[in-house]
This record gives sequence, structure tokens and C-alpha cells, in this order.
Amino acid sequence: MAKRSPPQISIRLSFHSFLPLKTQFAPDTEEKHRKKQREEMGLLGTIMDHPEEIYPMVKLKMAAAQISKQIPPEEHWAFAYTMLQKVSRSFALVIQQLGPELRNAVCVFYLVLRALDTVEDDTSVPTEIKVPILESFYRHLYDLNWSFSCGTKDYKILMDKFQLVQIAFLELNKDYEEAIEEITRRMGAGMAKFIQKEVETVDDYDEYCHYVAGLVGLGLSKLFYVARLEDLASDSLSNSMGLFLQKTNIIRDYLEDINEIPKSRMFWPREIWSKYAEKLEDFKYQENFEKSVQCLNDMVTNALIHVEDCLQYMAPLKDQAIFRFCAIPQVMAIGTLALCYNNVNVFKGVVKMRRGLTARVIAETNTMKDVYGAFYEFSALLESKIEDKDPNSCLTRKRIEVIKKACTASGSITKRGKYLNEGRSSYNSIMMMLVFLLVPILLALLFLNKQ
Repeated sequence: MAKRSPPQISIRLSFHSFLPLKTQFAPDTEEKHRKKQREEMGLLGTIMDHPEEIYPMVKLKMAAAQISKQIPPEEHWAFAYTMLQKVSRSFALVIQQLGPELRNAVCVFYLVLRALDTVEDDTSVPTEIKVPILESFYRHLYDLNWSFSCGTKDYKILMDKFQLVQIAFLELNKDYEEAIEEITRRMGAGMAKFIQKEVETVDDYDEYCHYVAGLVGLGLSKLFYVARLEDLASDSLSNSMGLFLQKTNIIRDYLEDINEIPKSRMFWPREIWSKYAEKLEDFKYQENFEKSVQCLNDMVTNALIHVEDCLQYMAPLKDQAIFRFCAIPQVMAIGTLALCYNNVNVFKGVVKMRRGLTARVIAETNTMKDVYGAFYEFSALLESKIEDKDPNSCLTRKRIEVIKKACTASGSITKRGKYLNEGRSSYNSIMMMLVFLLVPILLALLFLNKQ
């Protein structure tokens, strides 16, 4: 999607005026602050291009600030919800909308699996040590004397203080405990299997994604059922919900995973990537970018096969909070795939939805009508990027057509262009004046947050 330049309007904003006077930064945080400043200055141009995203961004920032003020007083729950915000801010936002009992169960479920994932992700831990820990991790949920230090930054803190998560786990209803334990057992065994096995075929790829994400879908469906808020969804639909998110992450995170230190992580299946290169790491080199993008498009096309199941899973959900909890990540995923498709920048850095669009998705995903509309739009965006010369162009178009038909068959799409309207011709001078009045407010909120 081409980015339009903002109009040449002479206006000067002093970003430093939004900072408290005499703000001091420790040497180890000064560079982080400068990086944040650069990001926020770049944000101004984005706001100028998309003034309709100002209000959702302010609303999202205020919601995030409110969440930080609602941390429970008990030490273990305070740690759980504080850590949740550190390891997944977007997840923390949607989980807070759930009812208290289910919210606690999902929070613990997420942190337990995040801890398990930290063990799997830490490439510095030898295989002979890692595998037994993954296989027995579910048993340790009940052992307050167990500990294992690994990971870095916030993930290391999670592991070092995992006992607090265990205490929270042991306070849950027994049905929640059993559901979490079962999924942790199955996931740990699956992770252990793939520590010792390469992702060779597409079947391997689906199996790996089932263990690390599809099981999350199964577990959440069980928690929703135990809470008596939803009917128990089928395993196949629950699995697809997880696979679609996981495959999106694997596609987007190619460069991060391949550059992992001390050892790269490889999740793209050899059956796909070997059609385009001799080694998976070859894709990050400029001389191979044409083949890199072809492989990328092949991977995106593979992920699209799960969309129909995801729509079928979400359609019958009854609880509004659970619906948003499930729908927002799915809309983010189809939007991310649309951005990644045919985009060589996946092999140069991080490709993700701009902050304002993310805020709009969070604010405006409230019904299946919203979901159908978003999936239709982002699918149409992806379709517009398909080139006839791409080896998988026909298959990609077929899968996009299936998605669009599923959305239109719902009879819920009445307005299109909700997210993808890049033009600003509809904004008159009054609207643009409001934009300039609101920009300093937004930037102030962004700069002053956690200063």
C-alpha cells in the first residue's frame, strides 16, 4: 500500500515540550528514550496521513493506562497481571475485558504456556536438559519448590519468579486447573518432539503449529466452556484458530528467528522453502530476494487455508468479551498477512500494522459483521498484490476467493473501505484543524506514558 506524503503545511511542534522539565535518563535507558522519540516523531507523519486513527489511538492509550491501575493487591496476582502486560501488551488489553473468574484462568494459562515457550525458545539450553523439562513441565505446576532459570529480560523474570504463577494457578477452580494442566502436558511433549526433529514437510509444519498454538485454541475453548459462557467448540475449528495466528507469526518473524543467537530457529517447512533456495537462511540476502518473495507468498498462501475455519469458530460465540478476545487477534493476523504478502521487507526487518490501524481494529472489532468486513478488505488488499508471474498466483487467488465468498455469504458486509481508505479528500478544513488540535494531545499521552 503506497504511503501518501502529508500536505506541505507549515506547522512546527516541539516534541520536547511534552516531556517533564528536567527529565533525567540513566545511561542505560538514554538510547531507548532516543529510539522512542524517533518512533513517535515518525508517528506524526502517520497521523497526518490517517487522521481517522487519532481517536482510537488515544482511546487505546487511555485503556492501557487504566489497566495498569487495576493490578490486584495480592502479590501473586499482581505479579501475574504485571508480567502479562510486559510479555504481551495487546493480550493484556483484551484479557482484561473478560469476566473476573475467566480472566484469572486465561491470564494464568497464558503465563504458564509463555513460561513453557521460554524454555523451548532458549537456544542456549542444551537439548539433553531442555527435553526432560518440556516433557515434565506440567507436573511442576503443583511443585512450589521447582524452579528453572532461562530466557532473557522479562521472560527471565517470569521464570525466576514462576512460583508466583504457580500460586495463582493453585487458586483456580479445579476444572480450570485440569484444563491448563492437560494442554501444558500435550504442548510440552510436542515441543520436546520438535526440539529433536526438523520441520521437513507441510504435515510436520501443521503438527508443530498444532503443538505450540493449536492446543492453545483447544485449551481456550475448554476454559470458555468450563466458565459456562460458550458451547464447547470442535477441536478442528479450535486448532485452526491457533494455526492461523501461529503461521502468521512464523511468516512475519523470519528474520528474527533466522538470526537467533547462539543458534537460529527454523520453522518454515523444507517442503516449501527448498523449492526456492538451497538453505533457508539464503532468503535474507539481497541477491536472492526474488526467490525469497516467491517463497514468502507460498507460505502466506498456505496460511490462508485456515481462514474459513476461523470464521466458523467465531460466528456462534455468544459472550461479547470472549468474542472480542478471539476476533481481534484474528483480524490482526489477516491484516498482517496482507502486509507481508509480496513484501521483500519481511527479509529486511519487521513488517507490522501501523499503530493507528491496530488501535482501530481493537476499537472497531465488536461483531461478526465487523470481522467479515475486515477479512474481506484485507483479503482484497492481498489479492491486489498478486502478480501473475508468481508461481502460486492461481492458488492464492483461489484461496482469497473462498475467503471473500465466505464473508459475502454472511450477508453482513454493507460498507467496504473501512480500514483501507487511504485518501484524505473527505477531510475538510474543519476536520484538519481538529487533527492539528488533537495531535499534541496524543503525542503528550504517548511521551508521558511511563516517563
